[in-house]
Amino acid sequence: MRIRLIVVTSLVVLLAFSSFYAIKGSYGPVSETFSSATLKVGSSGADVQELQGRLTHLGYYNGKIDGVFGSKTKGAVTWFQWKFGLKSDGIVGAETKKKLVNATKNWKPGSTSPGGAASGGTGGGSNTGGNAGTGSGSNLAQSNRLGLSENDLKIMANAVYGEARGEPYEGQVAVAAVILNRVRSESFPNTVYGVIFQPRAFTAVADGQIYLTPNQKAREAVEDALNGWDPSGGCLYYFNPDTATSAWIWTRTQIKTIGKHIFCM
Repeated sequence: MRIRLIVVTSLVVLLAFSSFYAIKGSYGPVSETFSSATLKVGSSGADVQELQGRLTHLGYYNGKIDGVFGSKTKGAVTWFQWKFGLKSDGIVGAETKKKLVNATKNWKPGSTSPGGAASGGTGGGSNTGGNAGTGSGSNLAQSNRLGLSENDLKIMANAVYGEARGEPYEGQVAVAAVILNRVRSESFPNTVYGVIFQPRAFTAVADGQIYLTPNQKAREAVEDALNGWDPSGGCLYYFNPDTATSAWIWTRTQIKTIGKHIFCM
């Protein structure tokens, strides 16, 4: 009788432990959550890694998840904030964190696969070397020849629209081509996002026009540049002589003028 009681008791204990771990396991690993710290340029650590991971999940960030809050992370944050109706200051406080967590409920630590969203310069004439529109993403993706993501193509269209709307179509294609030329150049970041958000590189980033919704012509200009049309002739810079404030840009070798922009090497 005593042996039977011991056996029954052991089985009950074993079943209790099994049920506990089964229930615990059914919830899977707990996703990381932000601390209360405000994140901005210069911040680092686990919170920034989580920030970068969540922004990558949405497609706003395509850089290295290294836990360092630099200019590229700030650009992604600013784009996210603008898209979600927040103050676009690149500073991650409680409200931005709440919006980001709610938008990335399926994100888990270690997951980096994008889910998709998402001081002034002198045009493309710096020597430092959004909200994306909708409607023609599939055409842009089909024309892609550089392995760029759809978000890369969208932010390029934003840049073309912010920098060159009102310019002749050839000039808009030339601006898109300059961005691609920089991506290919060893003197600049090797990503579209890195080129566009490089500090002081583009006026549209400095004054916020990068976040305007591009029109169809800007998207087509990106598509034509991706397909190999380069009206700039391989240039890495351009500037508007009527508004340029940089003395340095005038030292570059000028190749041609298209509309109001001078394109140079």
